[in-house]
Amino acid sequence: MPHAVVSERQRSRAKQLRQTMTRAETLLWRYLKANRTGLGFRRQLPIRNYIVDFVCLSAKLIVELDGESHEFEERQKSDQNRDAFFVSEGFQVLRFTNEQVTSNLEGVVEAIRQVAACRASGLPPSPALPHKGGGSGENSTSTLENTSNTRGSQP
Repeated sequence: MPHAVVSERQRSRAKQLRQTMTRAETLLWRYLKANRTGLGFRRQLPIRNYIVDFVCLSAKLIVELDGESHEFEERQKSDQNRDAFFVSEGFQVLRFTNEQVTSNLEGVVEAIRQVAACRASGLPPSPALPHKGGGSGENSTSTLENTSNTRGSQP
């Protein structure tokens, strides 16, 4: 996905969200930050008009944690539209409830690890770093198969 310009307002909002994470987000972030999944994740990252809870860019995987506000029909429709946008950009979205994270953190992490490993294994190897004197070789891009939204109900 080409780099998109992110407004200062989005950056500020993402920073605020990183500073005021929910208990479930904090628990999951500790696991992801410690690299216990074997993948690099970022948190509260602005992507176009949205801010995602967690994203692994190398696997094009987004992990969203839903609190009680996501139980309302209007919010669920908004989430479906949001997820459809990310799928159109080549991402897969995993959604878990805060309760799933707090009651079964290991299961949530394992579900994330499995999906990310499957998606990452389909990617070509990273291009080599440029040698001294410039020239990075070919610029390879990968196309990922669009996958449907996966609800985090496995754990």
